[in-house]
Amino acid sequence: MAKVAFIGLGVMGFPMAGHLKEKGGHEVSVYNRTTAKAEAWVSKFGGRLGKTPAEAAEGADFVFTCVGNDDDLRSVTIGPDGVLAAMKPGAILIDNTTASAEVARELAQAASAKGCGFIDAPVSGGQAGAENGVLTVMCGGDQATFDKAKQVIDAYARMVGLMGPVGAGQLAKMMNQICIAGLVQGLSEAVHFGKKAGMDIEKVVEVISKGAAGSWQMENRHKTMNAGKYDFGFAVDWMRKDLDIVLTEAKRNGATLPVTALVDQFYAEVQKMGGNRWDTSSLLARLEK
Repeated sequence: MAKVAFIGLGVMGFPMAGHLKEKGGHEVSVYNRTTAKAEAWVSKFGGRLGKTPAEAAEGADFVFTCVGNDDDLRSVTIGPDGVLAAMKPGAILIDNTTASAEVARELAQAASAKGCGFIDAPVSGGQAGAENGVLTVMCGGDQATFDKAKQVIDAYARMVGLMGPVGAGQLAKMMNQICIAGLVQGLSEAVHFGKKAGMDIEKVVEVISKGAAGSWQMENRHKTMNAGKYDFGFAVDWMRKDLDIVLTEAKRNGATLPVTALVDQFYAEVQKMGGNRWDTSSLLARLEK
């Protein structure tokens, strides 16, 4: 058992912190910008509520962050009340936020100056994966720090892998989002085409999902897409944030991402349709408008 702090109790962080307490058996303290969420977590799982990130992190062996973006991350880590102000030497900061590789390197340097370790550890698997404790976690950092962190991360994960040095976890998550963007657009076009052709979508997917076209998106989203329902997971607003990170990094490293850039614009059209909180499979709605 370790002393753990968890900063950020959104739709992902709330259940992830819960798994650290119940499945991991750790002593957990929490902080959330909206205090009511932290109070609800403590009411459900027990543990301690910190009034600031620093207060939650005091005495912790491992400090987890899972917030919105780079700026949110800086405010809860290197700000005046940030976790690094209170973390003890030898503690490890594990960031589950989907953020830039640049901020990961920045935080690693800040952590090192305090005698602390750092792992960037963005996740994939969505809200359902967080609730069921079966997330995929892509990590960046050194091997020794990763080996210590993995023992704790395992409480909410099905797969945890070290992708390379600090920042590599975020870069792997970017690759993950590039794949998803293209896959969902392809699936949307296939369903749209099938409907226009008068095909039975269920019958077709039952067959083609067992072949080379099969994917997680096809297995888990085709029924809701066919029914025109888009409230089953990762929101368009979040995907656009992630794709902005991807396209910014691509400009920096010289990668050419024509399909990703195009799908990002398609998601912008979905937002204009009022689909900000629809899930990513709502690309089909754009084709059917």
